[in-house]
Amino acid sequence: MSSTTPATSDRTATRMAAEIAEQPDAARRTIEHLMAEQPRLRALSEGRRRVLLVARGSSDNAAIYGRYLLEVHAGIPGALAAPSVATHYRASLDLGDSVVVSVSQSGATAEIVETQEWARSCGATTVAVTNVAGSPLADAADVALVTQAGPEVAVPATKTYLTQLVALAVLADAWADGPSLADDLARVPDAVAGLLEADVAPAAEALAAADRVVVSGRGLLLGTALETALKMEETCLRPVRGYSYADLRHGPISVVSEGLLAVLVASAGGPLAEPMADLVRDLQERGARVLGIGGTADFAGRCDLHLAGPDLPETVEPLASIVPSQMMIEQMARRLGLDPDNPRGLNKVTQTEFTS
Repeated sequence: MSSTTPATSDRTATRMAAEIAEQPDAARRTIEHLMAEQPRLRALSEGRRRVLLVARGSSDNAAIYGRYLLEVHAGIPGALAAPSVATHYRASLDLGDSVVVSVSQSGATAEIVETQEWARSCGATTVAVTNVAGSPLADAADVALVTQAGPEVAVPATKTYLTQLVALAVLADAWADGPSLADDLARVPDAVAGLLEADVAPAAEALAAADRVVVSGRGLLLGTALETALKMEETCLRPVRGYSYADLRHGPISVVSEGLLAVLVASAGGPLAEPMADLVRDLQERGARVLGIGGTADFAGRCDLHLAGPDLPETVEPLASIVPSQMMIEQMARRLGLDPDNPRGLNKVTQTEFTS
């Protein structure tokens, strides 16, 4: 198969591709808009000692980044809440020491809206992260961080996901006592714009031809890896497992064999950069090919295929590291004869079945 086709030569042939290309401006608008909310966020957190994040789907992967950043950068214990504890079990918890952050691009997912109401009834203060001002989630929150992605038409979340990461970085930065992330955040839009110039056709071709795919990352990049796997499943209708580095090593690595393509999302710095480079060799020795995204020069040199990541500190690297994945998955879908704008069986607002 040729590395380029008429379908993949036009970068904006689909709405998904066009919305991926809008991300530098979306990130810039969101940073400028939300930094002004930091004083309100600081006031809201007074007397609160922990953060619970509530989300589903892509928003859940954004929340994983938020949890890591809260703990690594702000020194605040964070956890992912299970919405069913509120909507099905109706548990009564003491959340008087907590801030509950609900993440939903539409702000209209009934399960997330109800969980936020439950959290308030349990004593929590609430923050909503959504792309829709005036949505039920935004209107009911103590502070609404309304991202500035603009309308998103394609069903797979791209620019709304990236701007959710921006919002969570602004939030964690507001609650940190150490150096501000403001200067690093200001670099994100240009870093995203630079990644849009990458040639992802070889990666898309390899993914389309692969019999089996797993995706792995670790630490602050774990959410990026899980979002990559989810997007591949949603958009390309392929079963793809997303693992943390540690989970992959504990058991699942035994099924790695010839014909598997491993997508590894790595950081260019930080304490987990070198272990990801070691994982490349281990997977190759078991017969897998490795497609790497980001990482160190050593990591890139070991991979069978490699896409450059952003030149950003690890704390904000995930805001841009998702972009190569989005691009290659959009092209992968078209190579498979699929419409990435309208994946089969998906809607823009997902309602999880629950009893109100």
